[in-house]
Formats: sequence, C-alpha cells, structure tokens
Amino acid sequence: MKNALIFGLTGQDGAYLSKFLLEKGYNVFGTFRRTSHKCFERLEELQTFADIHTIKADLSDHGSITSAIRQSEPDEIYNLAAQSFVGASFQQPILTADITGLGVLRVLEAVKENAPDAKFYQASSSEMYGDYPGEKNDDSPFIPRSPYGAAKVFGHHITNHYREAYNIFACCGILFNHESPLRGLEFVTRKITSTLARIKYKKTNVLKLGNINARRDWGFAGDYVEAMWLMLQQKNPNNYIISTGESHSVKEFLTLATEFSDLGDWHDFVQIDESAMRPTDIEDLTGNSIKAQKQLGWKPKTSFKNLVKMMVDHDIEFEKLHVDPFEFNHKT
Repeated sequence: MKNALIFGLTGQDGAYLSKFLLEKGYNVFGTFRRTSHKCFERLEELQTFADIHTIKADLSDHGSITSAIRQSEPDEIYNLAAQSFVGASFQQPILTADITGLGVLRVLEAVKENAPDAKFYQASSSEMYGDYPGEKNDDSPFIPRSPYGAAKVFGHHITNHYREAYNIFACCGILFNHESPLRGLEFVTRKITSTLARIKYKKTNVLKLGNINARRDWGFAGDYVEAMWLMLQQKNPNNYIISTGESHSVKEFLTLATEFSDLGDWHDFVQIDESAMRPTDIEDLTGNSIKAQKQLGWKPKTSFKNLVKMMVDHDIEFEKLHVDPFEFNHKT
C-alpha cells in the first residue's frame, strides 16, 4: 500500500484528491495549518476525514514540512498548499510570495533531504500566463499580472530546477480554473451560486460582482485531481496543462446559474462593485490540454453546464436545510 502526503489537505483540491487516493487504496496523510482551526468541513462533507492521517504543517516553517515528510514516509507528495485567492494577493503580496512561492522551495528542499525517491507534484496555475493572448499551450510565455501569478511562476521554475539538478521525479500541473461545490466562497463562481441560493430563500437581495466580462476555462475539480495522480504514474516526469479548452465569461456563468436557480433576470439583483475589480485583471484564460490527453489518457468529464448546475443545486440544498453556506470557512 502506497503512502501519499498532501500539503494543503483542507482546500478544495486537497479534499477531492484525498478522496480519490483513498479509493485507490492509498494511506493518505495531509497537512493543515496551525492557524486554520482544523477546517476539515470539506473532508467531512466528502465523508473521508476519519480515514486520513492529519499533520500540522505550515509552508512558512521548514521544520514542520520536514516533520510531515518524516512522519508520512511518502511514495507520492502533492503540494497543493498556497495563498490561493488571486484577489487577496494584491493586499497580501509578501505573504503570498512566502507561502505560494518560497513555500514550494521549502518543500522541495525537504524532499531532497528526506525523501529523494518520492514522486512530487506541484500545483502550478494558469495565472502564470497573465494576459498573454490566445489559447495557452506549452510554448506560451509566463507574464503574470498578480502577486499570486508571480509566486506561482517561481514555484513552477524551482520545481523544474529540482527535477533537473537533483533528479527528483517532479511534475507541474498547470491547472486552469477548476470549481466545485467545495470551492471557497471568495471565488466568483461560488460567490454567485451561494448568493443566488440566499436570494432564492430571501436571506439577501443583492449579488455584488466585479468584472463580469472576464473569461475563464472552467472545469470540475473532481476531474482535475485524477490528472494530478496520473502525472505521478508515468515513467518520466513532465509538466502538463490541465484544462477543458473552452472559454466562458462570468456573465455566462451568472446567466446559467440564475436560470438553474429559477430566479428570472439577474439584472434585477446584480450590482457591479468597482471595489471588486483587480488592479490588473486577465480578460481571457483558455488552455490547450492535448498533451495531457495524449500522454496521460486524461480528459475532462464534466461539462460547463453540468458544473454550474452541480454548484447551484448544492447551495440551494444547503439553504433548503437551513444551513447557511457563509458559516463555513471554505478557504485553503
């Protein structure tokens, strides 16, 4: 039986990945921050918490990273931990650089010293491309437009360096936007579906949004964690873009979610909030995942329409049961 260690267990991806690995028969170890107040709601929702070995660790603390690796004796390591909200990175650039950027280096150094034969996955991001025009592929340059994107570029390149310099089996998955009912409430997709549910049950009457014309390549997080695992099952390490290849605007997501919520015309309750606009935004992010499809045998299974419906149905059910989704701290 293999051991897997997930840095960033309590986030959306950590929850889905841990469930996936448990179903594959792994012993799953996962880290949570001492300051996260054991935010295991996602794991409890997926009914996996009791089967996971949890370890306190923080990507700003090299000692705790080393301890987690020694305790878990991992065959595979997945680094999903980050300050992952792009908007917050403008307010907390130093923290973002330390956790999302330097944190990767701390993990890799601990891997080199304590588990050099373990396979390592680094969660890179489509935000690294910035506003570079057109569909993004393996040859597209990284031109980040946020502190988060810049930190992810460092993490990506330092992972490549450790692979080449120290012969570590290290892969980067450049994941484009991936959503789910477990997405944090601060992200625009979940903000839309959770607020629509509250409007439906008359707990609020306004949905405030920023740039609704921004376009993203949105997939289902549950599909994407399979790609992470597949990367570490290959003979040789490599980097892969994981995406659907389809671009949809926030307005399209909003329109479809409103339709599924049976709330009529979204113009009746949506307000454009200038304060929600980013200092530098990306208008369109779409990825080409042909390499992953050919080499990994991976492809997205969930359509955009079904993804939106899944999220809407989840949050409406929460409200129907008189559970306020805003009470849950769904942050990484």
